[in-house]
Amino acid sequence: MTVRKTTTRAPKPSQLGSTTPLPASPDAAVLERVPNPHPDQRYVARFTAPEFTSLCPVTGQPDFAHLVIDYVPGKWLVESKSLKLYLGSFRNHGAFHEDCTVAVGARLAKLLVPRWLRIGGYWYPRGGMPIDVFWQTGRPPAGVWIPDQGVPPYRGRG
Repeated sequence: MTVRKTTTRAPKPSQLGSTTPLPASPDAAVLERVPNPHPDQRYVARFTAPEFTSLCPVTGQPDFAHLVIDYVPGKWLVESKSLKLYLGSFRNHGAFHEDCTVAVGARLAKLLVPRWLRIGGYWYPRGGMPIDVFWQTGRPPAGVWIPDQGVPPYRGRG
């Protein structure tokens, strides 16, 4: 797993401003951070990936999810292009829904050391059964507005 960290003096994300191929795997993906311009403020940053894909590790068939990542930054923000490439690297990666969701959350938490982070993985049905996976680093900080993730529960045709 490659985690590239930038300093507060000279953040230079390596993937910005150039064509960057999709990483071959999540472990090969370079996930980068940049300094938070408002480290003294408590606020929520949200990333939504409505077209997240991975492969079933048993059948090799594609799985699809809607990921919602919320975090209260500390000193660092995730650089969004690197996050897009990291999430895209799961397209040819075989892992169960729970593994994908928790791996994304844990890697972001390790890189950013946020005040708080949560991820909701809303997986589309496989074999007629949707799987939703939720992970967070702990309790959210007091006084921060944490909006609902806005993804309704799967209701099928019922």
